[in-house]
Amino acid sequence: AATPAASPEPPHGPPAFEGTAWMLASLEGRTVPSGSGATLRFDGERVSGSDGCNRFAGPWSGRGATLKIGPNLAATQRACPEAQRALADAYGRALLAATAWRIDGTTLRLLGDGGTLLASLEPQPTGLAGTAWRIVAYNTGRQSVTGVGAGAPLTIEFGTAGGVRGSAGCNTYSGAWTESGGRVTVGPLRPTRMACAEPKDVMARAAAVLRALASAATARREGDRLELRTATGAIAVSAVEAPAR
Repeated sequence: AATPAASPEPPHGPPAFEGTAWMLASLEGRTVPSGSGATLRFDGERVSGSDGCNRFAGPWSGRGATLKIGPNLAATQRACPEAQRALADAYGRALLAATAWRIDGTTLRLLGDGGTLLASLEPQPTGLAGTAWRIVAYNTGRQSVTGVGAGAPLTIEFGTAGGVRGSAGCNTYSGAWTESGGRVTVGPLRPTRMACAEPKDVMARAAAVLRALASAATARREGDRLELRTATGAIAVSAVEAPAR
């Protein structure tokens, strides 16, 4: 499933962007690399997303066909390779320079002064069915989130018929999942019982990851990343997209 495209509003109405999420497709008419990770999301009077290097958030406003993002966008300060950094800088400039918008089909165009095309964005897929992910961090159950560390990859795949499966180290697991109205449930999960040569701490990590998955109540995709959160809003699991088997 994909986020519905925004529809143009009457000249004096606000743009219908509430709750929509987008992925950067091109800058100034030039296609950006696939999987750049640059995104944009509208929630209330705030925008957030990733420039492909760092996360950002800040205000936005609009009326009719006009649009203003910023001027003050707070961003993280992670260092990135030069090519990634250059794309992020260009995307940031385009966001701040936008003065108008239009929808062509399902594509959101951000326009600058004189109607100059600054950026094109496509709807962000939101559904989990048919997707696969590599888990990179999980809730320990002790009010903290930690990276998975070394060892066999931990994965999760959401089937199209309500089944879920993945790797939990040397063992695999399977179970059920549901998704409806922004809510998600995972489990119960059934791991295999192979005898493993992995250290006890690695085995304990796998068990903790399964408990974290089972605590998920909501899911949010952004670019190639997935966040599962608990009913109280805490991160349950963070993952990055991976090819399905």
